[in-house]
Amino acid sequence: MTPLVHSFDAPPSEPLDTLRARIGGKALGLVEMTRLGLPVPAGFALTVDAGRALRDPEAPFPEALRDAVREGLRGIEAKTGLTFADPQAPLLVSVRSGAAASMPGMLDTVLNVGLDRSTLDGLAQRGGRRFALDAYRRLLQMFGDVVLGVPREFFEQQLSLAKARLGKPAMTDAELDEEALDALARAFEAELTKQRPDAFPTPLHAQLELAIAAVYRSWDNTRAQRYRASQDISDDLGTACVIQAMVFGNRGPGSGAGVLFTRNPSTGERMLYGEYLENAQGEDVVSGVRTPSSLTAASAVPGREAGSLERKDPEAFAAVQRLAEQLETHFRDVQDIEFTVEEGRVYLLQTRSAKRTPEASVRIAVAMAEEGRVTRDEALLMVDANSVETLLRTRLPTPDELLAQGVKPVAIGLGASPGVAVGRIVFDPDSAERMAAEGQDVLLVRRDTTAEDIVAMKGARGILTAAGGLTSHAAVLSRALGKCCVAGASTLQVDYAAGTLTARPRRGSDDPPRVFQVGDTLTVDGSTGRVYEGALDVVAATAIPELTTLLGWADERRTLGVRANADTPRDARTAKAFGAEGIGLCRTEHMFFADERLAALRCVVLATDERERERWVGRIEAMQRGDFEEIFHAMAGHPVTIRLLDWPLHEFMPRDDASLAAVASGLSVPLREARRRAGSRAEVNPMIGHRGVRVGLTIPAIYRAQIRAVLTAAVAVSRAGKGVAPELLIPLTAVGEEVRRVAEAVRAIADEVFEEQQLSVAFKVGTMIELPRACLVAGEMARHVQFFSFGTNDLTQTAFGISRDDSTHFIPAYVDELGVLPQNPFRTLDMVGVGELIRLAIERGRAQNPNLELGVCGAQGGDARSIHFFVEQGVDYVSCTQSRLVVARLGAAQAALRLAAVAT
Repeated sequence: MTPLVHSFDAPPSEPLDTLRARIGGKALGLVEMTRLGLPVPAGFALTVDAGRALRDPEAPFPEALRDAVREGLRGIEAKTGLTFADPQAPLLVSVRSGAAASMPGMLDTVLNVGLDRSTLDGLAQRGGRRFALDAYRRLLQMFGDVVLGVPREFFEQQLSLAKARLGKPAMTDAELDEEALDALARAFEAELTKQRPDAFPTPLHAQLELAIAAVYRSWDNTRAQRYRASQDISDDLGTACVIQAMVFGNRGPGSGAGVLFTRNPSTGERMLYGEYLENAQGEDVVSGVRTPSSLTAASAVPGREAGSLERKDPEAFAAVQRLAEQLETHFRDVQDIEFTVEEGRVYLLQTRSAKRTPEASVRIAVAMAEEGRVTRDEALLMVDANSVETLLRTRLPTPDELLAQGVKPVAIGLGASPGVAVGRIVFDPDSAERMAAEGQDVLLVRRDTTAEDIVAMKGARGILTAAGGLTSHAAVLSRALGKCCVAGASTLQVDYAAGTLTARPRRGSDDPPRVFQVGDTLTVDGSTGRVYEGALDVVAATAIPELTTLLGWADERRTLGVRANADTPRDARTAKAFGAEGIGLCRTEHMFFADERLAALRCVVLATDERERERWVGRIEAMQRGDFEEIFHAMAGHPVTIRLLDWPLHEFMPRDDASLAAVASGLSVPLREARRRAGSRAEVNPMIGHRGVRVGLTIPAIYRAQIRAVLTAAVAVSRAGKGVAPELLIPLTAVGEEVRRVAEAVRAIADEVFEEQQLSVAFKVGTMIELPRACLVAGEMARHVQFFSFGTNDLTQTAFGISRDDSTHFIPAYVDELGVLPQNPFRTLDMVGVGELIRLAIERGRAQNPNLELGVCGAQGGDARSIHFFVEQGVDYVSCTQSRLVVARLGAAQAALRLAAVAT
């Protein structure tokens, strides 16, 4: 075959990663399943490069691609005995997208291509006229929507009218009779011809080409672009196009379509998890328009076990079960499988690594390692490190506990994605998106979701749907986004026009219906599928033993130290419990928030008489000494990095009369004088004003008190028989002379304290590297200190010239809408710019001081992608918030494993 086409039965002649980039993940899975001899309908893939020209809506269909499609069709025809566009034995094909990165539901599909009035009778000979009309109705619906842009609402309205005419508005599509389907097809034909007389009707080969072009162009649709932005997928990847012989799940009661996961993607439990729709095609299952039956009897809604595939067609179920086990064993990961049953025979249409919740991801990784299916190192790489923080979040009490409190659910659906969401009801996705951007807690409530709802879902606290199942768009996307979701709450009636949500009583209940309005608050539990009125209180998260196991394996593999940012003894104890190996940032300014302490600091700053200042400095030293002793005790010999006062003096100044009066009293000056002195400290831009080391050099009494407090506390703890490892950190340095002066002061004060106490302890002095100039003169600074701590928050602010606090006004647009930045640089390190500054500082610092220790204490220290960069640069440790410690431990192990693999 030509380079533009890759047949499913063509043996790979290149590395699998290269082939994936060329033909996409969907086609690669089909190629591998075909190689294994599994029941895969014949087909071929058109490469990513083949369709790049078609992404231009005005571009003609390339002649070389036309020839490649004809060549691929001849291969399918030879295998099936059918011929495309043949009135007697027509070959129908599906046209589906397939990018290298999984994007569930974001790109387009057209089924039953090759069908029109000329081939309708030929198809009817194979399965009956009702089946043929149903297939044709589906083609018109999908072709009209995807290719011609006919509003989806038109087709839904026509379907509703057809059912109403039959007197059964609640009937399913599968119950429509031949006459109704024929009438629907004619109505659809008329609308398509009216909308685009140039494109419909059209010769069948042209129909196929239009479908192929539309699938390629779907790469650039809005929902796909937004999804890629949310998942950090490059826009440059592009999609391939998969052409495959149709198999029909809509051929009657012995046929159907299903989606399954080889393990539960919500909990990680080892069980077949999925759904099946009888007499349906695959899009019916994933769209959420119909609520399917369970695959297994055990997971079916009580009383509906007979509707499961396991009970309805035990032979087909056994075949599905056998194939699922074979695929998971072969691919060594949990699989998300689409299948069709045509008159009892099972066909596989897709397999891919399953999207899963963080909880499931951890449990699956550990289980598969313990089962011997993967190694421990492979298990570590199976989990998204950034996602494990969510496992520490809160949950609702159990349903029984709530019931005992008199709290009953207003509806019960399917727990499609775990977690708890409390929010105000919003029906309209645009309104949900806007309100979420304003910081409101939104619960997106829909009859069913579509892929277009991606941005609203991302901003919402949770998602609730009245229809759909565990494999619907709502469920799959919620799990991918880490959002709580309850799907298929069938007792809920959503009225978009009236703006109401009616909770009808469940069968056997004598509760009255409940009506909720837009803006009312609900609580949804994505683990149990329950929906509650109002905002319920949550309880602490329960520990997951598998996470402890996984982190233990991670600690064995990582080379990077992991410390915590902690400002109080309680923070220190919590950090140690989460596996911190020390404190990488203790912010001393946070210790001044109590009224008494704040007043003392203000008096030190505003005093003009040195004797008066020394009196207040003594109080600060005594206060902080007690704080540091408690923290040293809590960390029991682990390093504790204490940053000297960093905040702008402007932030500490009194503003109200009561605070000014306290200062006036403390300094024995009139109120107006206290107000004048405080006003003299006002700054226009305090972020880069009188703060950090500048305070330490201009009002040295403050740093002197803090240094004495740290070292005196360290001596006291050491004298009590406990290990102690204090590290003093100089903030916001930009000049080598700043570092030299403060470092020398620290050592002089240490000699003084140790002489007084007749006991000494080892300590370190370091400087923050958080200004671009500091990176440039890092060599000069390194001569005076033992360690650098990269303050990536301020380094990012000053490198970009962006205030972190104000960045929320435009950074989301820069990342998600405009594509100016690939990610938020205050979450994931900007490796091109800020990263280059860090590389430069490390190179120059270690050139002057080969033993220089390197740490990171900004928010990026708890981000897995940033951690990979830090490990690569030879950083010794990162420090992050307590909740991100689990991320850092796992991310550090993954970085070590990946870098080791590259090295070999």
